[in-house]
Amino acid sequence: MTLFSDHVFPRHSHDHFGIGIMTSGAQRSWSVVGSVESEAGDVIMCNPGEIHDGVPVARAARGWRILYFDPSFIAGEISSEERGEMTVPPVVRDPRLASAVAQLFRDVESGIPDSLAVEERLMSCLMLVSQAHRLTGAASVRPSPSIASAIQRLDDTPEVPITLAELARLSGMSRFQLLRGFTKEVGTTPHAYLIQRRARCARTYLLAGRSPAEAALLSGFADQSHLTRAFKRHFGVTPARYQAAAGR
Repeated sequence: MTLFSDHVFPRHSHDHFGIGIMTSGAQRSWSVVGSVESEAGDVIMCNPGEIHDGVPVARAARGWRILYFDPSFIAGEISSEERGEMTVPPVVRDPRLASAVAQLFRDVESGIPDSLAVEERLMSCLMLVSQAHRLTGAASVRPSPSIASAIQRLDDTPEVPITLAELARLSGMSRFQLLRGFTKEVGTTPHAYLIQRRARCARTYLLAGRSPAEAALLSGFADQSHLTRAFKRHFGVTPARYQAAAGR
C-alpha cells in the first residue's frame, strides 16, 4: 500500500502486522511507547491490535509505503524462540533495515517480480526486526481480564448495539471504572474503539463486493452516511472511493 496524504488519522488499530517506510514528509503518532515522530527514510511498523494515530507534521502531506501480514504468517515463519512476543516499535531508524524494506518494495513493484528474490527480501526484513527491534516490558503488557472482556465483546459482535452499562456489567465493573480503565489500557474510549472496529468490518464487506449501503447496515452503522463519515475519518477516503480503488 502506497499513500500520500495530509489526513489526520484518529486512534485506531489493525488486525495485521505492518512494516513499511516513510517516503516523504514527517508524521507524529501516539503509540505503545508514547509520542513518536517519523520522517522520510524511517521504517514504520505496527503490531496487531495496537492502538495508534497519525498526524502530519506542520500540516503538510506525508508519504509512506506499508505492507500488512496476517499474524499467523509471522508465527509460521519465525520460530517461537526468535519471535517471543514479537512486539515491535512504531519507528526505527536503522539504515540496514530501511534499505532492505525499500528493496522489498522495489522487488514487489517490478514488472515481473522474482518470487525467490521477494521471499528472501521479506524474510531478511523479518529476521532483522526479530533480532534487533523487539520491545519488551511495558509495551508488551496485555489488558487486564476485565478490560479484555470488554474488548472481546466489541471485537466479536461490533454490529450489535451495546450500552456502556451493559459493557460494564459484562466486565464486572461500574461504568466509571470501565471508562477509566479502558481509556488507560487501550488508549481510546469504548465507543471510539467500537466505531473503528465497525469501520474495519465495513472495509471487509466492501472488499467482498457489498455496496456501501449494505456494508453500513451489516457493520452496525445506522445508515450509509454514518459509515461514510467514520470510514473517511479512519482511512482517509470514502467507502465508494476505497471500493473503486480495490477494483470491486
